[in-house]
Amino acid sequence: MVLLSDERIAAVPVRDCGEPLVDLRTVGEFDVDDRQADPDGWYAQVRIGVAGRLRAAQRALPAGYRLVLVEGYRPPELQERYFAEHVGFLTGRYPGLPAALVRERASAYIAPPEVAPHPTGGAVDVTLRGPDGSLCWMGTEVNASPEESDGACYTDAPNITAGSRANRTTLRAAMGVGGFVNYPTEWWHWSVGERYWAFVTGAGSARYGRLAAARGIDGIPPPRGT
Repeated sequence: MVLLSDERIAAVPVRDCGEPLVDLRTVGEFDVDDRQADPDGWYAQVRIGVAGRLRAAQRALPAGYRLVLVEGYRPPELQERYFAEHVGFLTGRYPGLPAALVRERASAYIAPPEVAPHPTGGAVDVTLRGPDGSLCWMGTEVNASPEESDGACYTDAPNITAGSRANRTTLRAAMGVGGFVNYPTEWWHWSVGERYWAFVTGAGSARYGRLAAARGIDGIPPPRGT
């Protein structure tokens, strides 16, 4: 398993294609959850090419199922805060653990800011809504940490029910049609175009680099997920 703290991820060159962000709430065909909503609406935005790939993933789902976007773009300043807070949490939980191992362990939940997928606009946290209109149970809540879920947040975790595993398989198949790659410690996290995607797929470079938010981040909810 390659984590985002791996030096090979940081070594991937970025050649940003210049695609703008688009707000999925304005498109009308996406199910956007507001649990990670921020005052400026960054959570609902993704690169325009990502929106197209999400459409392809949605079409690949079985009849009656819907993709639910929980979070897309995340401002770099917020990513930095989330990572620092989780490093602090792990340092307190595992006193004496070398800093390099703390960083590696932290990256299973919050990506190091310099390589984080969300600030590129190329990553999404998603779940599924079933034919009955309710959210599908995927074995953990979106953004459950490895510590609190006993590792059940890992995409291929063995300690989940057969029903949850089937739901994850449904999600994986659809997101694969859209060309997304999964971060294996988080069943909900999928990305395309950024460094992790480039490394996994063997692309020569990333298409999406980090984007700076134009507005402040006051009032954005507490840190959750890569």
